[in-house]
Amino acid sequence: MEAIQTASAYLFSPQGMMLVALGTILGITMGAIPGLTGAMLIALTLPLTFNMDPINAFILLISMYVGAVSGGLITATLLRMPGTPASIMTTMDGYPMAKAGRPGRALGLGITASFVGGCISWLFLITLSGPIALYSTKLGPFDFFALVLLALVLIASIGGRSISLAFLSASLGVLASLPGIDKATGNLRMTFGFEELNGGLKLLPMLIGLFAISQVISDLARLEEKITIIPLKRAREMLFSLKDWKDQAVNLVRSSVIGTWIGILPGIGANIGSVSAYSAAKSFSKPEEQEKFGKGSETAIVAAESANNATIGGALIPLVALGIPGSVVDAILLGGLLIHGLQPGPLLFQQNPEMVYTIMGSMFVSNVFMFLFMLLAVRYIARLASLPRSLLMPMILVFCIIGSFALSTRMFDVGTMIVFGLLGFAFERMKVPLAPFVIGFILAPIAEENLQAGLMASNGSFLPLIQRPVSLIFLVASTLLLAVPLYKKFSYKPS
Repeated sequence: MEAIQTASAYLFSPQGMMLVALGTILGITMGAIPGLTGAMLIALTLPLTFNMDPINAFILLISMYVGAVSGGLITATLLRMPGTPASIMTTMDGYPMAKAGRPGRALGLGITASFVGGCISWLFLITLSGPIALYSTKLGPFDFFALVLLALVLIASIGGRSISLAFLSASLGVLASLPGIDKATGNLRMTFGFEELNGGLKLLPMLIGLFAISQVISDLARLEEKITIIPLKRAREMLFSLKDWKDQAVNLVRSSVIGTWIGILPGIGANIGSVSAYSAAKSFSKPEEQEKFGKGSETAIVAAESANNATIGGALIPLVALGIPGSVVDAILLGGLLIHGLQPGPLLFQQNPEMVYTIMGSMFVSNVFMFLFMLLAVRYIARLASLPRSLLMPMILVFCIIGSFALSTRMFDVGTMIVFGLLGFAFERMKVPLAPFVIGFILAPIAEENLQAGLMASNGSFLPLIQRPVSLIFLVASTLLLAVPLYKKFSYKPS
């Protein structure tokens, strides 16, 4: 109870509310500009939070998370350019509706659905996180190792179009986590003579490089691209009527639940959540409504936007309960917890419960602020998409360099940022997913630490991995997740 009071005091203080407003507005703005993402915003903001109170820092970061996912629907609807990957499905029906003279209606459906999806996933977050964290305290090191292994397999087998490319990405992420000191022996490994690698590669420069520098490089080729925005004239269309609530109630709940549960799966992301909910909505619709999908269907917009916002609460559940990130942004947030000296996972509930309740409260309050702000200011936010990239890119590049250098005040980290920026650009060009790389980098040390602890406790025996029921279940699930897609792939015979 005391932790809830502490979190509430921070969140509802003038400073806390200012941070919610600032974070949500910045997130919406970043999400509304094609090419700029929430992952980039949060990665660039992390260095600015070094000297902040951890609770205030996460009020800001969580608000940015909520705003960024929501903001993408604006340009998806008015420009046919999804501001974020999560809004790709919204483009298919939002833009046709806007082009048909109803941009206000399309935006209103998306904004309200985003709000409802966020609220429903928040209920799952506050309901499930505590019990999962409590149960996870009973898990042994072999159980945690098997759980992390399952998370990595999930990322590779479900999170990308190509299993082989996803595994390659995750493997490279694990490889990047190896330089530094071996915790079991205390010896240096894979430092290649660089003293700066004695402490391993730093997470922040890597994140800034992968998500900010790589995007800057990509956008350099589109500096002169001209953008035409559909004007928003009748704002009254944006409000839901009682009939809308009645017609869309089942769709809202179904899509929000789908988004939440897909968000829980590590590395899947909001874009997969919106695709799944979109497909489900089409399957459950009447034939006459199915024909409207892709041409301006209200049901489709509601399904896509409620699901992609619902993935936020879903992805936060494994983050706060188990210390396993459910998405790329959550991987960055996990890095933020580590940077602020906090231990993610079940120990967070025991040692810093006020941080857990701050994350939960910030998600809800910023979701409410997002809803109100977007209804009032959406027509002005849309104009930001027409800002020339030639002005934005130099500013972003300066922040990238400052953020990487500020971590340890050494140019080595700036060089690391540039190297990973080039790597991220290459990954994007070759269609190699970034999420498995980042999550592999973060989860590999956790897996290694728990495996070493388990082996030390069992005198070097691997038998407890299959003798303990929990770890055995995780191993069997990992094997099935690998075997089933491979079996389908190699047993398929084209007719």
